[in-house]
Amino acid sequence: MEIISLSIDELKKKAVEIRLSILDAVAKAGKGHIGGAYSCSDILVTLYYAGFLRVDSTNPLWSNRDRFILSKGHAGVALYAVLADLGFFSDTELNHLNQGSMFGEHPHYHVPGIEVVSGSLGHGLPIATGMAMADKLDQKDRRTVVLMGDGECYEGSVWEAANFAAHHKLYNLWAIIDRNGLIVSGRTEEINQLEPFDEKWSSFGWDVINIDAHDIAELVKLFNHLQTRKMVRPVAVIANSVKGKGVSFMENQERWHHGGIDDKNYEKARKELMKIQNEYGEI
Repeated sequence: MEIISLSIDELKKKAVEIRLSILDAVAKAGKGHIGGAYSCSDILVTLYYAGFLRVDSTNPLWSNRDRFILSKGHAGVALYAVLADLGFFSDTELNHLNQGSMFGEHPHYHVPGIEVVSGSLGHGLPIATGMAMADKLDQKDRRTVVLMGDGECYEGSVWEAANFAAHHKLYNLWAIIDRNGLIVSGRTEEINQLEPFDEKWSSFGWDVINIDAHDIAELVKLFNHLQTRKMVRPVAVIANSVKGKGVSFMENQERWHHGGIDDKNYEKARKELMKIQNEYGEI
């Protein structure tokens, strides 16, 4: 197993490459959850390419791997793009998204590198909690990381799992919440207020950290800290993000939660992302 550890500049450029792959996949599929995929792209890139997840593309079921669960399964195309780039499967498979292959909009464990079926919101944290509990009982030295959407924190199952994880001091569990503030029907705070969000997690007995989900240098710094500190409680990372991040006309727009992209918007989005990529130059 080889642990990938890119530099900050390389991570930033990789995040643009992943967004371009997502754009192509959604365009070919005819629909997709591009807004939520873009809001978590920088988090996924940091986890997978900066050495924070021990995984093996040649042996996806390696017994000592860290486990990653994408609870906000509607953003599955973002995880597919990362796994394809890492060699879990051919990147040409992204051409078959939503076209009768094993690559549906929501992840399935038949896809190499995917741990669980996800997308029924509110299930990811309970599953991750069970995995972390099993590892603690078995005294296995690995972590379980779950990436959630903020909208799914309306679900009672999230808070049942949060209570259980804190009670059992699951120090090996990271919950990262993609806090973009938007769900399919509008803004979270107008539909069913979550704030004070950090205080809610803290009251359940979790260590809570707020961070900019798109500041890759800060994400690296934070995850390094979490790896090396002596943890006695589960940690909730509230990653404040922008839906549609990276493409100006998609940012903070609920209409880009799900749907297709026409040729005009595809070309406009691709041009914006290519401009950012070119600014990084050769790394």
